[in-house]
Amino acid sequence: MLLKVLGSSAGGGFPQWNCACPICRRARQGTSFVHARMTDSLALSADGKTWYLINATPEVCAQIESCSELIPGPKVRDTPISGVLLTDAELDHAIGLLSLRQGADLEVYATAPVLDALTTSFPVRKILEPYAAFRWSEVKPEESFPLFGGRLWISPIFLGNKPPRYASRNQDAGGAEPWVVGYRIVDRVTGGVVVYAPGIELWTEALQNQLEQADCVFIDGTFWFSDELRRLGVSDLVAEDMGHVPITGPNGSLERLANLSAHRKVYIHINNTNPILDERSIEYLLLKEQGIEVGYDGLELEV
Repeated sequence: MLLKVLGSSAGGGFPQWNCACPICRRARQGTSFVHARMTDSLALSADGKTWYLINATPEVCAQIESCSELIPGPKVRDTPISGVLLTDAELDHAIGLLSLRQGADLEVYATAPVLDALTTSFPVRKILEPYAAFRWSEVKPEESFPLFGGRLWISPIFLGNKPPRYASRNQDAGGAEPWVVGYRIVDRVTGGVVVYAPGIELWTEALQNQLEQADCVFIDGTFWFSDELRRLGVSDLVAEDMGHVPITGPNGSLERLANLSAHRKVYIHINNTNPILDERSIEYLLLKEQGIEVGYDGLELEV
């Protein structure tokens, strides 16, 4: 399978439009050690001709133009993009569906609470009805479905039950709704296994098992510190409050990730305040020593 990182930052992009933190300032200065990034998204293909996007970001049109394989053609109205897999209902991952409305015939895969949110609280589905013939399919954690004629098999992985701010939990569900999922992708031809998990609220045994069997993993790299935003004085919330396992700390992902046998280990969905965005930082160099990569826009992999 072919993988292309279209965006690697958390919501708001990097540098973030209203942020003057030290790292955002460095990015605006044009240093070669700090690179701008768009909101996290991944393009996936089995043959290099037909593609699926994981998440549709606010920058989806710019991301498509940045990737030659996604450019329209050969017909006047034509696209190699067949569909979108959503990891959640966050605005940063779903609002780009509105930009794909120009008569496109796309498949959209998402969990039940996400589909419900996109019907009620943020009615993307109703808004799109007059414009495009999208086909909406429900996915469930640990229930696989095929893409590309069965060459690739996709298994959603439960990552959390935190809804976006504009939506609310179903109290009758007992807090177990799959609002956030990752995807395990298996290539039946190459045998390659990839896990894409940009937003980890709960590091479950099921997630750990999937990661241990993967050749390549993309993991939530939102925050280096749990209290990263508190340190900057911009929020009282910690990483866990926002549905993210931090990289460091007693419940951090770093040690877990370092111990995995995967050939490629990549942090994705990196917040604009995270010091790993500076390639000269101690934090970036520490990851490099551990064999862990900091994802960047344009990263390409074949698994």
